[in-house]
Amino acid sequence: MRLTNYFLPVLKESPSDAEIVSHQLMMRAGMISQSSSGIYSWLPLGLRVLKKIENIVREEQDAAGVNEILMPTIQPADLWKESGRYEDYGKEMLRINDRQDREMLYGPTNEEQITDIFRRSIKSYKELPQLLYHIQWKFRDELRPRFGVMRGREFLMKDAYSFDLDKQQSEISYNKFFVCYLKTFQRLELKAIPMAAETGPIGGDLSHEFIIISKTGESDIYFDSKLLEQENELFNINYLEDLSGLVNSYKTLYAVSDDKFNQDDFDKNVSNENQTKSKGIEVGHIFSFGTKYSEAMKANVLNKDGKQATVFMGSYGIGISRLVGAIIESSNDEKGIIWPKSVSPYDIGIINLKQKDDDITSISDDVYEKLMSAGFDVLYDDKDDNPGVKFSRMDLIGLPYQVIIGNKSKSDSILEVKNRKTGDISEVDIENVTSFFKNS
Repeated sequence: MRLTNYFLPVLKESPSDAEIVSHQLMMRAGMISQSSSGIYSWLPLGLRVLKKIENIVREEQDAAGVNEILMPTIQPADLWKESGRYEDYGKEMLRINDRQDREMLYGPTNEEQITDIFRRSIKSYKELPQLLYHIQWKFRDELRPRFGVMRGREFLMKDAYSFDLDKQQSEISYNKFFVCYLKTFQRLELKAIPMAAETGPIGGDLSHEFIIISKTGESDIYFDSKLLEQENELFNINYLEDLSGLVNSYKTLYAVSDDKFNQDDFDKNVSNENQTKSKGIEVGHIFSFGTKYSEAMKANVLNKDGKQATVFMGSYGIGISRLVGAIIESSNDEKGIIWPKSVSPYDIGIINLKQKDDDITSISDDVYEKLMSAGFDVLYDDKDDNPGVKFSRMDLIGLPYQVIIGNKSKSDSILEVKNRKTGDISEVDIENVTSFFKNS
């Protein structure tokens, strides 16, 4: 994509109401535009990141054997009244009436809707387990939306649901999602720590939050530093095998957020040298809540004895739009964003330092075409701006590599390639530019 054809409304200064780094940088980098309090339009650069995260989440759900569906944003209030949550949910739920005066709502979550789909379709234990997910926009009318996409009112979420015959089988499903989440965050180049958590309004007796360490996090977290070393076992996962050993290797190490913290338990379970306290950002949450919804909504199947059995359920959420902000919070510097390669909006940025020089522009055009033909996503700064503006803009948006084309490219056929994360600059022969990136 040529920058002269691109919609990238960068700002020189951070908006006054942007309190945290991710909000400031997303606004300055032209990733989002505020529509109203806690609601944002996603502009081209931000949307590319959002879609890349969405695709990684989708690929890992699919690999775990979860089926993708798509449920509506607007739900009938009758389902929520049936579960007993309609009045309990409070003012965060946006309630509306249609033209027939039927009570409707903009879904803040989908337990009721998915339970209704299940009970209409599945009648026998032979059709269990069922694992279903969708990726859809949600709305919760936060009293004080803040921190940009980190705590907005409208947000994109992956929520999945499991249906099993009994508690033992439901724990197998829970473990699948536990491992799937670890793999997902690993691919996003985030170190997410699973922590025992309260179930809140979702309900149930088993729950884990997945929290990344961040100095701007909303939660105080306490954990055993050994958790930071557990990653190698996530390769070559077979979801048909027993995953309880892997899951227990995480569960047995102490990790809680402030709502479950007890100093005596911390001292008892973690040696002094391994005790770690930090701030964290929640990026995922999983729940096993038994028959809370299935019993209220009569989601039953016939068991092997021909008798009606109430199914056991779980729900599993990842905040996809929230992850955009969380990644920026964990990967930035004084110049701007530093995108992990897996979610960067573009792989490479090309900077033409002398747009009015026909020879340098010809070289820049040629390099752009070569890299595009080789399958790289490239953002080509072909604007007629001074070099300082070009460098600061490219640093701000945080692409992993910058290809700098100037006088040396014209005289010596040499490009400069800057690694945004390390700041290292390599000199690369123009003819070798494609192979350089293929081997990077």
